[in-house]
Amino acid sequence: MPRIDAPTVAEHRAERERALIDAARSLLTAEPDRVPTLAEVGELTGLSRSSVYQYYASREDLLSAVVSDSFPRWQERLDAAISAAHDPRGRILAFVRANLELVADGEHALARTLSAVAPSEDLARKSRAFHDRLLVPVVDALTELGVPDPETTTELITALVHAASRRVEQTGDLERAYAATKALLEPYLQG
Repeated sequence: MPRIDAPTVAEHRAERERALIDAARSLLTAEPDRVPTLAEVGELTGLSRSSVYQYYASREDLLSAVVSDSFPRWQERLDAAISAAHDPRGRILAFVRANLELVADGEHALARTLSAVAPSEDLARKSRAFHDRLLVPVVDALTELGVPDPETTTELITALVHAASRRVEQTGDLERAYAATKALLEPYLQG
């Protein structure tokens, strides 16, 4: 019987799963164009490949766990930023800022990597549903402002966020990218 490193078997299992998810995230972030093997993930956590199979049946199973772990954390960060704003304009700018902060922290690269290297329909469906949920506060804020077509305007704001995200990734300058994006959005939001 294998030795457990926690007070209970359930806690031991949860700790191992957490370590494997963290290792997979690390490897995906380090090499965004390649899905790590279960052996590589195991090596990073000190487990053999066969031991990793006790937790995840395949790389896709592990990637699904990474997605399931990451999306709620991203959502929490965005929700916290948006809920701290006091009006619809502030919520939109908070959405922009929080997204750029996620980019600066490397989380956006992980999301892009997961969508590129994990082509299964299940992961694609989860990604689409998550992305759609992220945009709800922007649509709601634009609706509150009386914007005639909040869905299209949300797409345009998202395009600005994507362009600003590329700048953050290229230059590492979050403040400059946010300031430029805010300068474009504020006159529209004030009008």
